[in-house]
Amino acid sequence: MRGRQVAVVGMGGVFPSCASLSEFEEKLFTNQSLIREWELATNFGKQLRSSVCGFVTLEEAGLEAVYSRSNPAYPEHYFDLKKRIPLQHTATADIGSIWAMLSSLDAIAMAKWEQDAVQSERTGVTIGSGGGGHEVLRQAWNSFFHNGKKSRSIGGHGVDRAMGYRDAANVSCLIKNKGICEGMGSACATGLGNIGYAYRMIKFGLQDRMLAGGVEGTSIETFVGFDAMSVLSRGYLPAESSRPFDRTRNGFVCSFGGAVVALEELESARARGAEIIAVIDGYFNNSDGDGDMFAPSFEGQQRLWKGLRSEVPTLHPEVVKVHGTSTPVGDGIELFSTIDALGETGYHIAAPKSQFGHMLGAAGSVEFIACLLMLKNQKTTPCLNANWLAETLEPVQEMEDWQGTQKTVSEFRHLLPTAAVATPIHQLVSLNYGFGGTNSGIILSRHGSN
Repeated sequence: MRGRQVAVVGMGGVFPSCASLSEFEEKLFTNQSLIREWELATNFGKQLRSSVCGFVTLEEAGLEAVYSRSNPAYPEHYFDLKKRIPLQHTATADIGSIWAMLSSLDAIAMAKWEQDAVQSERTGVTIGSGGGGHEVLRQAWNSFFHNGKKSRSIGGHGVDRAMGYRDAANVSCLIKNKGICEGMGSACATGLGNIGYAYRMIKFGLQDRMLAGGVEGTSIETFVGFDAMSVLSRGYLPAESSRPFDRTRNGFVCSFGGAVVALEELESARARGAEIIAVIDGYFNNSDGDGDMFAPSFEGQQRLWKGLRSEVPTLHPEVVKVHGTSTPVGDGIELFSTIDALGETGYHIAAPKSQFGHMLGAAGSVEFIACLLMLKNQKTTPCLNANWLAETLEPVQEMEDWQGTQKTVSEFRHLLPTAAVATPIHQLVSLNYGFGGTNSGIILSRHGSN
């Protein structure tokens, strides 16, 4: 079923080392890194192997933590110093949920949705995260289990500030929409998965407008978990730590942030004179189906590309925004599956994680905004730090059942620019993958490909 067409009419986000969307845009296309040394990680000394991160401080987000009198380490709620969100709504939110609310308000403002439209039964919310509420939970449980405090020491919002659906719930309560309110989680594909789900809700006539995206609230617990898996980058200066496709890559940079986009049925948006940022031409997602929780699947990604082509048979993107985490196994398979689908020339590969790290549940939505900015500026973002490409086969290419190219990564230097490139961009594909073998891809264009 072809269904209705869907436009992107607004966007907003909270980005590491950036005070605004415009600053984020400027840094992306001037090849800057948003990754810094994280003092919270360095405080643990040799307990952690990695100490670099893309993060947002409370001050940078215009927030102030209000700590409990009975437990001085517990942030009982957050106060919005810029008065964008009333206290009654920050009181029910962890830091990621506050970012979701700020991002949603910015997206609504850019979309120019009137209050009646926002609060309609035809306006929905779907925003998720990879994990979160950890700071709230850690301090709450320490207070009760280790310090012997009564349950009331954690206040009355311990549950709602940590529930899996908190991001969407807080946004919905803030804007008072009457359509759907859901939060989907699919690991590192969460951000794009929520946008894809929202796209389908509009395409098949179940909603007319959607706020969709993902967030990942600052969490040392998440950072520690990945450090324990030995998958985080180490041994490089912060700006050089995230290095997709580089032969010396040794892991990803764990980062935090959030982004939300406003989607609307295309003809409705045009009728009211809205600015059409981009058109979503297709979305497809699948599972590897090989039973492996962590390793990417070439065959699974081949099926993803096949599904994308079924959505848009005229699939000829000038840019492919890859997942590009900097992991030794993932980058090569993703490059080779893209080449298998599109050939060896005629497009560029963009790897935004090289600039701001891996935002986990927020990755897909923040990178989706990076794609929108590429369409706007008619420039690709770089594969920063991809300076030395392997001249030997990747381990996966030496396996007996390998069906992909036998060329080395170095032979695809022309696809992997290390600086932003000005180029005509009419169509763009955005890809994200996640633990559990989940794969997602979305097709964007300036004016619609269908």
